[in-house]
Amino acid sequence: MLIRIPQLLSPAEVAQCRQVLEAAAWVDGRTTAGEQSAKAKFNLQVPENSREARELGELVLRALGRNPTFTSAALPLRVYPPMFNRYDAGMTFRAHVDNTIRYVPGGGRLRADVSSTLFLTPPEDYDGGELVIEDTYGTQQVKLAPGDMVLYPATSLHSVNPVTRGSRWASFFWTQSMVKDDGRRSLLYGLDNGIRQTRADLPDDHPGVLALTASYHNLLRQWVEM
Repeated sequence: MLIRIPQLLSPAEVAQCRQVLEAAAWVDGRTTAGEQSAKAKFNLQVPENSREARELGELVLRALGRNPTFTSAALPLRVYPPMFNRYDAGMTFRAHVDNTIRYVPGGGRLRADVSSTLFLTPPEDYDGGELVIEDTYGTQQVKLAPGDMVLYPATSLHSVNPVTRGSRWASFFWTQSMVKDDGRRSLLYGLDNGIRQTRADLPDDHPGVLALTASYHNLLRQWVEM
């Protein structure tokens, strides 16, 4: 399931991110890659433990908390602290699958079920840099407006095309879902959307609304892992 979330960040929040990142120290992105990914990864990142990463990570987490589409699609249990990367001309990330287990700074582990990329650069400011995702419907190329985010299964083979002009900045992170199977998450997301659309046309106490809502929560009850 590939979900676009438009305007997760407002233009003012994107501008704040850009301003903070302009002053940040960037390091080789391979420092946070697994053994296999490090051979394919050529980009820059803001150190995870830096003041800038923590400040902007909190901003992104607050935006996720107020976004109903993220909650419905990801069914988040834990969210890895958002990270920030940069692809200048000539940089790329060849095809790879994200590591299953992420070690959270400060302690603890997280199972990566859902990957997220939040775009911070206008697409007209750089050439190349598309996020390429292999999913059940074929190859999807994603290049979004600043403040827009895409969610996709962490099991997906994906890559970032080489940047040939300009610089592509983004935030990226992973979510451990309460429902680890992507097919089940897709069914719940579609059912949740159907319930919301039905509630717009019918009273909340309509038998059809009540039946759909009950089915959603009873499926969630069967599949959720806490």
